[in-house]
Amino acid sequence: MSTLANQLVRAEKEEIARAIRTLLGRPLVSLHDDPVAFDLIRKRRQPLTQWFDYFCGWRLVVEPRQGYARLVKVRSEANATRPARRRRTTRAPFDRRRYTLLCLCAAELLSSPVTTIGMLAQRVIQAAGVEPEVPAFDPVRTEERAAFVDALKLLEHYGAVTAMDGTTDSYLGDEDAKVLYRVDTTRVIRLLAAPVPPSRVEAAGGGADLAALTAETRYGGDEPTETQRNLWARHSIIRRLLDDPVLYRDELTPAQSAYAASLTGRQIIRRAAEEAGFVLEERAEGFLLVDSDATATDARFPDDSSHAKVAALLMLDLLVSSGPVTVARLDAEAAELLRRFPQWAKAYQSDGGGPRLAADALEVLMSFGLARHTGDQVTALPAAARYRVDRGTDFMEDA
Repeated sequence: MSTLANQLVRAEKEEIARAIRTLLGRPLVSLHDDPVAFDLIRKRRQPLTQWFDYFCGWRLVVEPRQGYARLVKVRSEANATRPARRRRTTRAPFDRRRYTLLCLCAAELLSSPVTTIGMLAQRVIQAAGVEPEVPAFDPVRTEERAAFVDALKLLEHYGAVTAMDGTTDSYLGDEDAKVLYRVDTTRVIRLLAAPVPPSRVEAAGGGADLAALTAETRYGGDEPTETQRNLWARHSIIRRLLDDPVLYRDELTPAQSAYAASLTGRQIIRRAAEEAGFVLEERAEGFLLVDSDATATDARFPDDSSHAKVAALLMLDLLVSSGPVTVARLDAEAAELLRRFPQWAKAYQSDGGGPRLAADALEVLMSFGLARHTGDQVTALPAAARYRVDRGTDFMEDA
């Protein structure tokens, strides 16, 4: 093969790997939001579709004319660590009310390709009124309008609705504000990443719980064949590797452990990592995918983007060096940090600030698979050793 041909093959592989990691970090990529990334995904559509289908069992939908690509990531286990977030400076996570209004808005937007914010609010009032388990929507109340606006702004962010006249934020101060929307009904439908439509689950009388919504018949249900068991093992392991910071062997089922230990399983996991541009770290305790440019993730550690993450890194050294510690010890450690640095973490510089900071930092460590909280004890997990401080002979304790 000529040098030019080798360069073209290498460039193609790098583009596919970059597109895979982009879709893992942002499962919905829009032309108007990121034209470069969307053009790359559109160009490499076929190999990307095959990669996600073979290794993960996830469907990739690319709509060149509508200008978006949607990776339908299915997760069989509930995970509260990646909530929807408000499109505001605080980036606060959605609460139950905002999720409810998001669902109601999405359902009501399907009835018309054009609507106004007032008409949509009226339809949401009516929809909530006929559902006995859904609290009534009252746009007269400021906090209700704020939740409604948060839901709409998230739909705008996804490109499901576009404000053609007026701004959504104007509804915060005035319930009579005029905003005209164009609705992309197809995109609204594709926001839901569930193999089973909720309407079908409800019709069967099973209740729209997560297990019913995410049931995938390709794996054979209660009596799978050997082929279906291997397919499930492959997809479930690689899904978790791509979704979770660390995958520990003691968290795998016996079938998953057997597949991961097999020659075929190890080869496929390595190939998946290589083709996506990850570095695979395989150790006795488990697996870790390293994304050197952090394209495939929506959260990083270590990171100084929040006080909780900074405190988490500082407390991690205590956990690694001292073994399991009590929650009270972490509280005291956080309180000492606040005392030593009185101009830092102002939000925690008040009564009870130490325990609050310790709790937030511990949540960070658990979400990254670095610590485990059992009863009153907190234990560092094997991946935490990556961040152990080598103090050497020149280390001097901070005065």
